[in-house]
Amino acid sequence: VKHSTSGYVKVMIRWSLLLKCFSSFPACPDQEPGLQPWIPGHSEDHRVTIGFGRKVVLRSSATVHSIQILNGGALVVADTSRPILLRTKHILIGEGGEFIVGSPDCPYRGNLTISLFGSDQEHSYFGRKYIGVGTGGALEIHGANKLSWTFLNRTLRPGEGAENNYLFQRSWGNRGIIIHVIHPKTGEVLHDDRFDTYRSKDESRRLAQYVDGLEAGLIVAMVVNDEGSNNLEDSAKKSLTLYAGVPLPVRPQASISVDTWSNSSILDLADPPEGWRPGDRVVVASTDYSMYQAEEFTLLPCPTCTANQVKVEGKAQFVHMGEEVDGVDMRAEVGLLTRNILIRGEMEPGCYGNEACKFFDFDTFGGHLKVERGFRAVHISGVELLHMGQQTMGHYPVHFHMNGDVDERGGYDPPTSVSQLSIHHAFSRCVTIHGSNGLMVKDVVGFDTLGHCFFTEDGPEERNTFDHCLGLMVRAGTLLPSDRDSKMCRDITEGAYPGYVANPRQDCSATSTFWIANPNNNLINCAAAGSEETGFWYIFHHVPTGPSEGLYSPGRTEHTPMGQFINNRAHSNYRAGMILDNGVKTTQANDKDKRPFLSLVGARYGPHQDADPFKPRVPALIHHFVAYKNQDHGAWLRGGDVWLDDCQFADNGIGLTLASGGTFPDDDGSRQQVKNSLFVGESENRGMPLPDNPIWGPGGSDLSGRTLPRGIDFPIRGMQIYDGPINVQNCTFRKYTALDGRHTSAFGFRLNNSWQSCPNNNVTDITFDHITSRVFFGEPGPWFNKMQMDGDKTTIFHDIDGSVSEYPGAFLVKEDNWLLRHPDCIDVPDWKAAICSGHYAQIYIQTRNPANLNMHMVRDEYPDHPLTLEGALGKRKHYQQFQPVITLYKGYTVHWDQVAPAEVVIWIINFNRKDWISVGICYPRGTTFTIISDIHNRLTKQTRKTGVYLRTALSWDQSCPDGFLCPLSIICPLLSSLLFLKVKAHNDRDLFAFCSVKGCERVKITATIPKGSPPSDCRSQAYPRHSELPVVDVPMPRRLQNVQQVRRTSGRKFHVVHICSCHSHFLFLNINNFL
Repeated sequence: VKHSTSGYVKVMIRWSLLLKCFSSFPACPDQEPGLQPWIPGHSEDHRVTIGFGRKVVLRSSATVHSIQILNGGALVVADTSRPILLRTKHILIGEGGEFIVGSPDCPYRGNLTISLFGSDQEHSYFGRKYIGVGTGGALEIHGANKLSWTFLNRTLRPGEGAENNYLFQRSWGNRGIIIHVIHPKTGEVLHDDRFDTYRSKDESRRLAQYVDGLEAGLIVAMVVNDEGSNNLEDSAKKSLTLYAGVPLPVRPQASISVDTWSNSSILDLADPPEGWRPGDRVVVASTDYSMYQAEEFTLLPCPTCTANQVKVEGKAQFVHMGEEVDGVDMRAEVGLLTRNILIRGEMEPGCYGNEACKFFDFDTFGGHLKVERGFRAVHISGVELLHMGQQTMGHYPVHFHMNGDVDERGGYDPPTSVSQLSIHHAFSRCVTIHGSNGLMVKDVVGFDTLGHCFFTEDGPEERNTFDHCLGLMVRAGTLLPSDRDSKMCRDITEGAYPGYVANPRQDCSATSTFWIANPNNNLINCAAAGSEETGFWYIFHHVPTGPSEGLYSPGRTEHTPMGQFINNRAHSNYRAGMILDNGVKTTQANDKDKRPFLSLVGARYGPHQDADPFKPRVPALIHHFVAYKNQDHGAWLRGGDVWLDDCQFADNGIGLTLASGGTFPDDDGSRQQVKNSLFVGESENRGMPLPDNPIWGPGGSDLSGRTLPRGIDFPIRGMQIYDGPINVQNCTFRKYTALDGRHTSAFGFRLNNSWQSCPNNNVTDITFDHITSRVFFGEPGPWFNKMQMDGDKTTIFHDIDGSVSEYPGAFLVKEDNWLLRHPDCIDVPDWKAAICSGHYAQIYIQTRNPANLNMHMVRDEYPDHPLTLEGALGKRKHYQQFQPVITLYKGYTVHWDQVAPAEVVIWIINFNRKDWISVGICYPRGTTFTIISDIHNRLTKQTRKTGVYLRTALSWDQSCPDGFLCPLSIICPLLSSLLFLKVKAHNDRDLFAFCSVKGCERVKITATIPKGSPPSDCRSQAYPRHSELPVVDVPMPRRLQNVQQVRRTSGRKFHVVHICSCHSHFLFLNINNFL
């Protein structure tokens, strides 16, 4: 049975007409009874008002100055076989007005273009060149249903068309001449036969008859096995020569590519391309680091394509992956750009008349569509928006402005929605949600725009859903600091305090595909396939900004639970696939903070029930997130409880960093974790060398050429451990190969880190596959610099089950951190690490007057190995903070490179009840003290004193007072310039909390120091007097046997060095291989 498209359409039209006969109401809006024909003609001066209950239908093209619809008026566009072009400067739908094109039950099937022209006649609210829906207005536009976007299901390579291919492999078991007859368009084998011409002359005659009987135009593939041609009859030779024209070579296999259009390609898709037609435009996303490898194609007729194939004009210039690579789904997105309803802005040939011309050489004053508060109904689907948006505030391709609730909560039934939109070559964003809640944004493609693409604006926007949306090639714009690139950030000084010089990477440079200003929104099945900066960015407004000011209490969004984040993906972004961090500056520039309004600032996220930090925590769940080929990070996530599950990270500079709230997690007791996830260092998606890409070099286990994320020697890391506490569980690390001069590793640490490292960073059930370096702690050199910052020296994590170190329960520490080592620690030189056991915690030492000094901390068991810390806060702060990790139940002394500070506060961190250390602090003789111990609750900001110690002078013969019963006991000095404290925790602590259930236990020392005192470095006096023999408090665990977690470890083995160090002149080394 033969089917034709035209016949199908005829059947559908007849069926539709039949349905209308039996319906009491017309199915399509243009069939509504009582509609009056409207033929306005063509005049750019004709101002049209449709009102007073008048309902009209437009059946032909028209040009008018403007259209205003209100007071019961309605404009309906007829669904005709002829294209309709409606040109106007603006369409304003006011109170009681309706603009209708199609309906959900009767989508518009014709071709309609609404073309917005001009640049004058500004409306007080909507601006210029717009479609505006005012209070009481209704907009219903419903184009044909078409597949919005899908995935490439077969890799497309440069110059290859992925045409129908035929492969004929020689079969050594069959003697004679084997023939396959192939369809010239599909490559399908129509029939085949074998002729044993060696055995029988009759076979030669049968071969001749067979060939002579073939129809013209078919392709014949012939393979000769063994001696099949030796006894070939002349008749058969003649027939074969006439048919083939040239003698056929004998090969083990023959391959034929059937390509009926030389400049075309076949795209194999994951889904049937419903509604796609010849002439439609599609975009295929980049699958390498550069978003500019996205390519546009035009569809061609393809009668022989399968249900999931389309033919496009031209060949690809870049590789576009269409498969899973090393376990990671790297298929390129394929988005539809063409729709049968087009809303476009008419553009001038070049930029003119505004500040944007400093940065763009093209016209950026496109059209825009804006919806005002109090609208009656808005549903838009199946629409293409081309050249929309303006580089001016408030004018975007689709803009919901201060609408409040637009779903059932706001009385909208059905809820407001935009779906199946193709927004491309735009000039300001894609979809903007401003002060609006409950909007459904579904199946929207945003391609090649300026500034954040899918944008929530002021902070109060909640319950909006982005479902199956695709954004790609999102470039910098001028509107907000976060939209701007480095040049724009420096050159645009409006809003900054006079004389302020912007720091682009700090204030700006955050252009994102999805910019989410409130975590209570849903992102499901979305793809961020290329931005100048970031794919998904969750940002926080401490207070709502702009016209939303006052809509929520300060700090609410930082505690608001996250909506759904499920099955999203990000790739080909510069900074990161995803960031959850930072806020925006919510005050105007002033002499104390000179940065412009809405510049990036710090913020901390800790989700709790009802956004109340006193109520239970509600983890932010990130499920099945895929991040690959992002130059810097796959994801950087900072906050309280942020939990990832079933995620994939591949070919990122750094796969994942989980960061806590800083020195003290703002949501103490929370943690970040990643479970059941896959990390791939360098996959088989190698990219391709390009003339303008300097980052191409050797990589992988075979050292073959590939694109690289940052630089030839950048230390690629899978899981970057920063501060903590974090939990990494049941994760696989694959293909992390270290090269000479490039320290790639599965686990690594934040480079040039001044902040704390938590001993409760836990790792368990880790699998390694094709790994040469499981961990690397860093060494001086490129990217690592001098390794002299405090966090570089204090890194640590806990290998719960030994799946990393093969020693269950061990801790991995920096190899030269003698505050944490003991004689039985095992050195791993390749990792710059030591495998140790022990009870570990932290102390924070805050100092004032002065704050710019360095601290030397010495463990009594290793007096020759002090740890020198510079402080976490920089030398210009009014106070300093040192954050060493320490071994519990040990003695330490603290010394300074200047005179001791007048104020020292010691916080005990990660101490369980009854945990203690002894600390001696060096002061000049003659110093007098006031010492206070207290408990500080960081949530309530309340402090309760637990002890006040008598004012005392430090001298050589001071005797110790007795009878002090307090949480932090003091041991006074005897013939020493050291003030000794026994720091002990007296309260229980929750599992992941830094401080106790009652608050942070601390001691504050206020000292009056004689003027002219020398630097307070007492090491020569303290040792060897206070030296102690090293003791192993926690025996080293036994090494695992028959380790199952390592599937394959390629490359060189790491070496383990056992060091036994005592107070003698002998050092015993025992070197083993560590597999």
